[in-house]
Amino acid sequence: MVLPVILDKFKSVILGYPLHLVAACLVIRLLLNKYRPGLTSIPGPRLAAFTDLWRVVDVAKGQTRLTAIALHKKHGSVVRTGPRHVSISDPALIPVIYDTKYKFLKTGFYPLQSITWFKKPAMNLFSSRDPEFHRSEKWRAAPSYTVPNLLPFEPRIDSCVELLMSRLDGFASNHTPVNLGNWLYYYAFDAVSEISVSKKFGFLEQGQDIDNIYSDAKAMMMYFSTIGQIPLMHKLLLGNPVINYLMKPMETWNPQVVFTLKAVEVFYAGQGYAPRNKDMLDFWGYIPSIAPEKMNMRELVVNLSTNLFAGVDTTSIALKAMIYFLCKNPSAMTRLVNDIDTADREGRLSPTISYKEASALPYLTAVMKESIRLHAPVGMLLERHVPAGGLIIGPHHIPAGTIVGINPWVTNRDSTIFPDPESFKPERWLDSSTEHLAKMETLFQFNFGAGSFKCMGRNISWIEIHKVIPQLLRDFRIELMDPRKDWEVSAGWFVFQEGVLCNLTKRKEVEKIQRDRGL
Repeated sequence: MVLPVILDKFKSVILGYPLHLVAACLVIRLLLNKYRPGLTSIPGPRLAAFTDLWRVVDVAKGQTRLTAIALHKKHGSVVRTGPRHVSISDPALIPVIYDTKYKFLKTGFYPLQSITWFKKPAMNLFSSRDPEFHRSEKWRAAPSYTVPNLLPFEPRIDSCVELLMSRLDGFASNHTPVNLGNWLYYYAFDAVSEISVSKKFGFLEQGQDIDNIYSDAKAMMMYFSTIGQIPLMHKLLLGNPVINYLMKPMETWNPQVVFTLKAVEVFYAGQGYAPRNKDMLDFWGYIPSIAPEKMNMRELVVNLSTNLFAGVDTTSIALKAMIYFLCKNPSAMTRLVNDIDTADREGRLSPTISYKEASALPYLTAVMKESIRLHAPVGMLLERHVPAGGLIIGPHHIPAGTIVGINPWVTNRDSTIFPDPESFKPERWLDSSTEHLAKMETLFQFNFGAGSFKCMGRNISWIEIHKVIPQLLRDFRIELMDPRKDWEVSAGWFVFQEGVLCNLTKRKEVEKIQRDRGL
């Protein structure tokens, strides 16, 4: 008799006060989030402990990297940034969280960043969370990303460097300001395209954002960065089966995927995708372990488009940072230009500077590292799941399933390793002791990830940067149009920059003027 009465009362409450019930459930959910076992003692923004929406708003504002820096300054090395998100800044935990044995696996944030093939997600080395898939694909692809195996493609990059110089020569000759940041993006895209599919995409030739690839990529990256804070939201938006059904397949409209598909069809003939002749061998056909005949069309397109998706943005961000910080720090610019000029006078530089020649310029490498330290391409937490057994950090026992990670923007400003961290000091990479330099190098490498999931394409970027920067500074004097004005930054997963507007002057003209003036 009692149970039916209780059920009847409960039913009347549900029907009579539905909003009250919803509100009660919401409050209970928020409280369960806040007082999640093992995390309640970890400091952080008060609202973040209740809901992931705090992070969604922070990412949408484009301030995640700055927020992370401020939070760790305020709260210390362990900060709670969500109901089950914890941000960590202790460099000693990098090899623990980003191990080589796939203990700390990637989170649901990553699969969002993959292409679709016939309307089905096609995982790649970056987006996949499956250790077996990642291990297998990495084993096949890794040999092609070593410097010795990349250097045969250096003439491809040379052609992009030479084309970039000729296009910029026009701006210098006409004394016309140039958005150098855009042209560095064009160079990065065409260079990766040449390496990957034996053909330039056409950015340098056309001198524009073809098919709005750059602007669309930024928009999509912002979507993934924001929605990735609550991956389930993706299933209600672009991952919705209804929307997916109504949309055309990605291989018919996405410019990068369409271009990759066309390149595969053009450069690989017939069954098995065998190269038509040895001169047309590209990145994937050159390396026996991942020869095209060992891949089907889907695998080729996924791997090649991943090169374009991942390699271009990180390289162009690093290039823009180098030019910007050099222009903002004239003494560093003067020292690097003098080093390049000295090497040139001594006959150590070719007309188109080689990677080997550029690698012999220590200050150039120091500028590269310091620029990436101050403006890392990735500005968000590199998320991982805590494995069974949990993670002990000082007094905190973080339970299994918690999402933890380290933001490179935070570790790059660790004042115990980088004194005066906000200052641009390339000399720190040359003057530090061997022991201290090793600590700095560990944090620098973390800009490309760490452990099993470390970015394999970093050597492509390294070669492209080494080649183009000294070439630019040997050919042109580069100055910001308005040295007092800071660039604009739009940040999600990648920290994009706008506003690298420059005046270019041919170095030969500058030297002639100086000679005429007796300087």
